[in-house]
Amino acid sequence: QLQASGGGVVQAGGSLRLSCAASGRSFNRSGMGWFRQAPGRERSFVATINWIGSSTFYADSVKGRFTISRDSAKNTVYLQMSSLKPEDTAVYFCAGRTVGVGLAIRQDLYTYWGQGTQVTVSS
Repeated sequence: QLQASGGGVVQAGGSLRLSCAASGRSFNRSGMGWFRQAPGRERSFVATINWIGSSTFYADSVKGRFTISRDSAKNTVYLQMSSLKPEDTAVYFCAGRTVGVGLAIRQDLYTYWGQGTQVTVSS
């Protein structure tokens, strides 16, 4: 019910925009998040946004470089990534909450997960 897209290969310093499109149900009253999993590492929090898009929170490692946003009319959440670094290389997952309209950094607070999209940043 969540489809992530927009990943690819980009040089360091470049930008990408990831999209997470929902289908089958509306997430317009759900907090949403992005997580990532680098090779050999556990999946970790990247960014979260509340249901109305008025509040966001970021991992320290991406603060100031990534921006999470949402378009309720399109039932889609975005992750704009700029000034990308090789350490940003990972599979990126979007996630949606079923209970809770606010921000969430814990993975267990999310019920729905997208399939992941690969982001590779070359040096």
